[in-house]
Amino acid sequence: MAETIVEMRNVSVSYDGYEALRDVSLDVYADDFIGIIGPNGGGKTTLVKSILGSVPHTGTITLSPELYSGGERHIGYLPQQSNFDRNFPITVADVVMSGLQSAKGFMHGYTRKDKAHALELMESAGIADIAGRQIGEVSGGQLQRALLCRAVILSPKLLILDEPTNFVDNRFENELYTMLRHLNDRMAIIMVSHDIGTITSVVKSIVCVNRSVHRHDSNIITQEQLDNYQCPIQIVTHGNVPHTVLGRHGDEHSHE
Repeated sequence: MAETIVEMRNVSVSYDGYEALRDVSLDVYADDFIGIIGPNGGGKTTLVKSILGSVPHTGTITLSPELYSGGERHIGYLPQQSNFDRNFPITVADVVMSGLQSAKGFMHGYTRKDKAHALELMESAGIADIAGRQIGEVSGGQLQRALLCRAVILSPKLLILDEPTNFVDNRFENELYTMLRHLNDRMAIIMVSHDIGTITSVVKSIVCVNRSVHRHDSNIITQEQLDNYQCPIQIVTHGNVPHTVLGRHGDEHSHE
């Protein structure tokens, strides 16, 4: 069994009297690639923000020493692109290397090794040729690649992505999923997505979030199951899609 790196027990989150998450218990393992799905307003982003430590909660969230030390969470995070100011005067390379600031601080410059590592990541993401361009001059897909490089430049053991394919084309979406498969060889990944028809070909497990949280240790789920589990989203896909029948919520699941 893989190491547990995040343990959530009886976690609830409320905003101004509105209960966004209710009594959530969830384990994240070192080899996980989890797809987070659920209706708009169901608590998907709140769930990942609770792991990141950016929202107050009741209950307990325990992170492994690899993810939490010195009062800092060492977790890679790729937020929704809409949260990033593309008018900020910074280059693509600067965006990538800014991921080092939590370890180096704002007053320390980047070493030759830092720059070489950033360039290596940009080459793997196919954006080395635009390293010197301003972020306002690049496409949405190119910016997302830069932000992904920034999120993994410190080689975290957990990477969290919130709707990473928003505002990008299908070509980049496919390339992103290929990159994530490779990254999953060395880190756990949690990815929030509304596109269940696509992510089921990428993730290993699915977590349905609609205030409560239900984990399925399978990467495929049917529309009937979503309806039964009060996770009101619609599956849209094309062609003949294989499916796996999952146990009802409340059944015990083992992680092997």
